[in-house]
Amino acid sequence: MQLLQVLLIMKKTSVNKKTFKIAYCALIASISTVLMLLTSFIPIGTYALPIFAGALLVSIVIEYNCKWALGVYAVVSILSSFLAGDKEAVVFFIALFGYYPILKNIFESKIKNKVLVWVLKFAVFNAAAVAAFFFTTFVLGIPAEEYTVFGIYMPYLFLILGNVLLLFYDKSLTTLVMFYVKVISPKIFRNGKM
Repeated sequence: MQLLQVLLIMKKTSVNKKTFKIAYCALIASISTVLMLLTSFIPIGTYALPIFAGALLVSIVIEYNCKWALGVYAVVSILSSFLAGDKEAVVFFIALFGYYPILKNIFESKIKNKVLVWVLKFAVFNAAAVAAFFFTTFVLGIPAEEYTVFGIYMPYLFLILGNVLLLFYDKSLTTLVMFYVKVISPKIFRNGKM
């Protein structure tokens, strides 16, 4: 909460717009990186925390643009790669959850055909999920046998469940965007974008 107060003070004291933009993006990058670091300590964090870390980029996409959000995504990806203990969570962030809010904005603002938008979202998700599986198996060295539980090969089940969860995740991001625009943004960016 103190970081938000610092941003509000910076805004009130008429800090240069570019300085504020850099400070705001650095704040989001630092919070996202801390969330990624927490994946080492919170068992369910492998899946949940990369989602939350990526969702924070929504504010940068809305307030500034996708280029700034991609910069923050790159910073968080690099720092997480070196600092986070749970490398599987880092793969999830880099492979999908870190850039998905940016991609969602691009797809939904540039493509008018909603069916095509959903086809592209699912195609990106499935490509990222398969790539993440092979990366964790062959690069991180997680044996494929680890994915078998009671004789069921879990990656197929995870892929099916992942597609269902993508619907919920996408709808949740849409709700987050609306909440951010109506409630949070006016408190930070009262007189337009800074």
